[in-house]
Amino acid sequence: MTHVPRVGPPPPFDPELARYLPSIAQAVPSTILPDMIPALREVMAGTAPTDEDLTRGGTIDVEQLRIPGADGAPEVPLLICRPHAATGPLPAVYFTHGGGMMLGDNRSLLGEMLDWVQELGLVLVSVEYRLAPEHPYPAGLEDVYAGLQWTARHAQQWGIDPARLVVSGPSAGGGLTAALTLLARDRGGPPLVGQLLACPMLDDRNDTPSSHQMAGLGAWDRTSNNTGWTALLGTQRGSEDVPAYAAPARAEDLSGLPPLFIDVGSAETFRDEVVAYAARFWQAGGDAELHVWPGGFHGFDALVPQAALSQQARAARLAWLRKRLER
Repeated sequence: MTHVPRVGPPPPFDPELARYLPSIAQAVPSTILPDMIPALREVMAGTAPTDEDLTRGGTIDVEQLRIPGADGAPEVPLLICRPHAATGPLPAVYFTHGGGMMLGDNRSLLGEMLDWVQELGLVLVSVEYRLAPEHPYPAGLEDVYAGLQWTARHAQQWGIDPARLVVSGPSAGGGLTAALTLLARDRGGPPLVGQLLACPMLDDRNDTPSSHQMAGLGAWDRTSNNTGWTALLGTQRGSEDVPAYAAPARAEDLSGLPPLFIDVGSAETFRDEVVAYAARFWQAGGDAELHVWPGGFHGFDALVPQAALSQQARAARLAWLRKRLER
């Protein structure tokens, strides 16, 4: 029998953000079931930014390429965005998109990351990985790791300073990024100066108090979470057989990892697993900065970027990133 923790009523949404929830629900329902995946993919493909959008009026140079995947795996698409006419080795962010392990590509929700390119003068490398359920674990993670290795090996070619490389991702991309740092540590992969995880998807067990408290509410609820994790892991989801590289909340050893920025909304499914992950990171002797944004639902700053709380969250990430990438 599944244990259901005793919880109080859901914490309130930020009033400004709450006004947008009905319109958000029309585009992306809070509860996602497996048979909805194809239609949602079509919606996301139809809203992807064009090459012209990505250049931001010619201030950003954009390159698309395909690099070798892991042994026997298909090529991995990368999108590289760098300040126009930039010279000298630049810091870089290696970015893994969100989408519940089932949706999205390397153009998904890049607005904040393009801001980083312009404001910090960095190179953005956005990776596209194979999606579940067609490609269950570990396909996506191996794609992400192959892209990171390629980026580090070809840093000079792309004007990247390999000593200033941060990995980042939101939601499912945050979970994959956390797993990526574990994999890089254990395989002796490229050195990283930081990891920035926005509302990351970390725990396949989906049984925290916040996952029950926010059921049916916000932008990604407990049922959607089950859909995503089941797509990735199949019948193994929630069992004792799930490795930490699939669900980083299961990692027994969080030592030796790059400094962490991690944030989450107070009114979302992932709140408690994120807070627990940060606490365990500190307990392992790590350097971590945690933010719990009051009244934020899942992905609030990407869905409502103009809101005051969204601006606060983005400013905090930018400040941390600026500090990590200083020479």
